[in-house]
Amino acid sequence: MKRKFWIAGLLILLIGCEKNIEFDLDDTPPKLVVEATIENEKPPVVILTRSTAFFSTITAEALTQSFIHDANVFVSNGTKTHKLKEYTIPISNGVALSYYTIDSSNLASSFVGELNQSYSLLITTDGEEYTATTTIPSITKRIDSIWAKPSNDDDTAKAIVMVKVTDPPGFGDYVRYFTKINNQRFYPPLNSTFDDLFIDGTTYELQLSAGVDRNVADFDTNNDLFYRGDTLTIKLSNIDKATYEFWRTMEFSYASVGNPFSTPTKVLSNISNNALGYFGGYASQYRTYIIPH
Repeated sequence: MKRKFWIAGLLILLIGCEKNIEFDLDDTPPKLVVEATIENEKPPVVILTRSTAFFSTITAEALTQSFIHDANVFVSNGTKTHKLKEYTIPISNGVALSYYTIDSSNLASSFVGELNQSYSLLITTDGEEYTATTTIPSITKRIDSIWAKPSNDDDTAKAIVMVKVTDPPGFGDYVRYFTKINNQRFYPPLNSTFDDLFIDGTTYELQLSAGVDRNVADFDTNNDLFYRGDTLTIKLSNIDKATYEFWRTMEFSYASVGNPFSTPTKVLSNISNNALGYFGGYASQYRTYIIPH
């Protein structure tokens, strides 16, 4: 009986001590956000924006104003150094996309990505300097075969797509993959990056997930099935460790948003001067498959 009274008293004490706790979140200055890529046989592309406050309202005007203009952006392959030119393309609803790529008026110093080549990036804007390096590695992982099998539900219009992939001996093969359906754009799935820690030197089968457009607020998270009759194009890219670490931590951060029990994750950037984002090299190969009816 005494134990029951003791527990009841403790509950009353805890309830009586309850109070609201408010957190004052400091406004931090916006940071430079870099999305820079170079792919084999393609020119470098750099998108520069400013970060926004976590609870800020995202509008078309805010997105357009987040782009950084008139920056000095240089990419070097160790032999040539090319100053990229800014281009702006209107999209829709007052939104315009700005990016930096090859200056068509100065092709003498321009170049495209090559396998087994390292690159450096230099950005100067608002009196600050930012640098990064990346490598386009060799194409080591290859898709041996692709096939479809029935889905696990009663929807006969959908199918599971499988691939068989061979990983060469030797650790350090990092990959990221994308899918394209018919004439849509390439999108990465929710989990797009993999290492070879447990499958080194083996041939294995993997179920593909469809890429998703994260810019759509209500995108379908059930992306393990494909529609029969569609033309599926798979882009498989070897990447270096820094690019892998950026996307591994970024995708973990995506998955943990809104989960109060998840562990906070720091997204690992390879840009200097405390900037956000990454500079990544992609060694890409493509396979096309028409999903049978």
